[in-house]
Amino acid sequence: MAGTITALKIQKRNKERVNVYLDDTYAFAVTVLVAATLKKGQHLTDPEIERFKNQDERNKAYHQAVRFLGFRARSQQELVRYLQEKGYAPVVVTDTIDRLLEEQYLDDEAFVRFWLANRERFRPRSQQALRYELRQKGIANEVIETALADVDEANLAWTAVEQKLARWQGLSEEDFRKKVLGFLSRRGFTYEIAYQVVERAWVLASQSE
Repeated sequence: MAGTITALKIQKRNKERVNVYLDDTYAFAVTVLVAATLKKGQHLTDPEIERFKNQDERNKAYHQAVRFLGFRARSQQELVRYLQEKGYAPVVVTDTIDRLLEEQYLDDEAFVRFWLANRERFRPRSQQALRYELRQKGIANEVIETALADVDEANLAWTAVEQKLARWQGLSEEDFRKKVLGFLSRRGFTYEIAYQVVERAWVLASQSE
């Protein structure tokens, strides 16, 4: 595999990457910054080529991870799964995660705060349901329990129902109660909390008719 660099060509689809040709044959690709350290006529040994390839693999994994994080906050385990699905070697995944943690792109405690705030605003649900979701995201139990300790489940249940009240206007009391109780049950709330909320909701709904 060792050979002499005969060409360095910027990729057409990605101007930040450069294809390296050894003895007139494509060998590997590097970033523009790395390519700036190379020149035509330079001889590369097998260990040097392997080092460039490994470095580039880590660079690709890192930038792919950063783009993935750009869509929304992610847990550490979510990012591990993502990189694994992209086919990166375990050592590359580990190194990428370590780098992101060091640069504070990853923070499971911050992710949990984001997740709970997002749920409270758009899709409130019970502590039990939130606990299950966060465990699915790979969050450690102690982090989950610390965050959920400050969650007001009754307030979450009311917020969830309040968002739906206009849709249930005009229902009979029996049908209204069935709708609210069933809705809260599907969101994971206990009967005790659901019962308290349905009483409050019916008073409000009946007053607005």
